Amino acid sequence: MSGAEAVKARPLNESHSSSGGDPRHRGRPKGQADGARRTHVVQLAHHLFVSEGYGGTTMDAVAARCRMSKRTLYRLFPGKVELFAAVVDAHRQSMLALPGNYDHLPLAAALEAIFRIDITPEEERDRQALLRLVLIEGVHFPELREILGRCGGEPSRAALADWLRGRAEAGEILCDDAPAMAGLLMDMVFGAALPKAHGRLEWAGGAAQREHLRRCVGVFLNGVVPRG
Repeated sequence: MSGAEAVKARPLNESHSSSGGDPRHRGRPKGQADGARRTHVVQLAHHLFVSEGYGGTTMDAVAARCRMSKRTLYRLFPGKVELFAAVVDAHRQSMLALPGNYDHLPLAAALEAIFRIDITPEEERDRQALLRLVLIEGVHFPELREILGRCGGEPSRAALADWLRGRAEAGEILCDDAPAMAGLLMDMVFGAALPKAHGRLEWAGGAAQREHLRRCVGVFLNGVVPRG
């Protein structure tokens, strides 16, 4: 067979064999694509939850806002409870900026950074809006408070406990019970953001809020810094 005849006899799809396999398998892996979709959905769902409320937000509305099919949305999030949990988890660092590397900072400055003393007014509004949603609608949807604790408060306390434990091991503070100390400090800082008897949030914001944080950090550190 001549060289020209061999070329003619070769199957049309054989020319792809040298490129490394079936071209249908190229492109971004499905897992990565789903990760990007989940992030996009969580961002848009957060705005819907805040503007329409938990009860007023439906999975249909989320799918429409995200311009995706309900089938795809339910594959990413089995239901509204799981979606709200993902929103809380994604915004956990708006409350406590952990994990993070603060070893280069003095203790007071590190704790101020962890508790977001540099939070912007826009971030603060988002933070308060999510807390207010749980406060108001938690009466009718008790699962919201459970989600806020499980996906927000508990992981944040564990992360802060790990950080305090590390500072104790470095000899910078005394800390015989890191989870308890983390909970104590969080209660001091965020106590003003908890609902009062009249059912409203009393989170000062701005300069007053920064001063409150500095005072809490000062009181906490004066009780744990080794003497002598």
